[in-house]
Amino acid sequence: MSLTINNLIQFALNQQASDIHLKVNEPPILRVDGLICPLDLPALTNEEMENFAKILIPEKMMTAFKVSREVDFAINPEIENRKVRLRVNVFTSCEKYGIVMRIINDEALSLDNLGLPTHSLEKIKDLLNSPRGLLLVTGPTGSGKSTTLAAMIDWINAHYARHIITIEDPIEYLYQPDQCIITQRELGRDTPSFQKAITGALRQDPDVILVGEMRDLATIEAAVSAAETGHLVLSTLHTTGSTRTVDRIIDAFSEGSKELVRTQLASNLIGVISQVLCRKKSSKGRVAAFEVMTRADSISNLIRENKTFRIQTEIEVNQGLGMLPLDRHLFDLYVKGMISEEEAFAKAQFAKELMERIRGDKTAAKKKGLFSF
Repeated sequence: MSLTINNLIQFALNQQASDIHLKVNEPPILRVDGLICPLDLPALTNEEMENFAKILIPEKMMTAFKVSREVDFAINPEIENRKVRLRVNVFTSCEKYGIVMRIINDEALSLDNLGLPTHSLEKIKDLLNSPRGLLLVTGPTGSGKSTTLAAMIDWINAHYARHIITIEDPIEYLYQPDQCIITQRELGRDTPSFQKAITGALRQDPDVILVGEMRDLATIEAAVSAAETGHLVLSTLHTTGSTRTVDRIIDAFSEGSKELVRTQLASNLIGVISQVLCRKKSSKGRVAAFEVMTRADSISNLIRENKTFRIQTEIEVNQGLGMLPLDRHLFDLYVKGMISEEEAFAKAQFAKELMERIRGDKTAAKKKGLFSF
């Protein structure tokens, strides 16, 4: 039997893979629990890859692909009587085709099931009822940012009557209206850019605007402006930690504009949720670890005064306000036996300090007879 795209997708689903990589002269490769796993199959030929690309790329996008040699889109194949959604990137490398497919969960996880500690979870729910402000979800590629955003949209949809506009590249989760009106727009198909879509959204009577990614200065400016003019704006950045997130936004602007954007962020940034995915210690799969920064006068002042290096300390001392340091959450996951010591250290912001805490905790437990060595 010849290898087909549907065969590969079915096998990837069975293996609980997050991504499928296809490349000329290599066998198909899956990413499972964050690890690259080549399949025991023959290497793909150039002809096979060309056929896969022709099958996958929508006809209306073929012209754009021939010009840019790269295209993003989503597909919904039916695999064993079940619709599956995937985000696809087709590109060329050394004039040969390459394909990466990201498997999107059938349904978004609920906000309650993301793994956030209760005090932070309740604070985030409060923020999602804010009439205005900028709420960011950050982390490296593949850390689950889209899943967290989708859970937030589902929460708003289930609890409040709002008009939600999403601007995505491409659309990943498809939402079914509950209490909300939901308008989903896709780059390339419905709008030429994030910036133009945000500007257009302001004339479409929105309450909530989801911007898939703040990837350039024009998009950042439009998103901050939308938050300032009375809308709740949700978006993502490829940064780790609240301090780096704030610095990344400010650094995108010219020197003469930085003071203004500091003032805008100080007034409008209501939260940053930064996340990483960790391999589970004793079972298949991964678990998210979070840092949560929420709005506080002290943090607003630090942003305004260009003292962002002190934000981490404010997160540490304001945990009663729903804030959560990443290393505290990693420590809690380690104590619960969900992740290994090595995984905690690898994902920590301050690995040395976390190592001392974990090993100090072991020493104390040993003295109490809680550990056997």
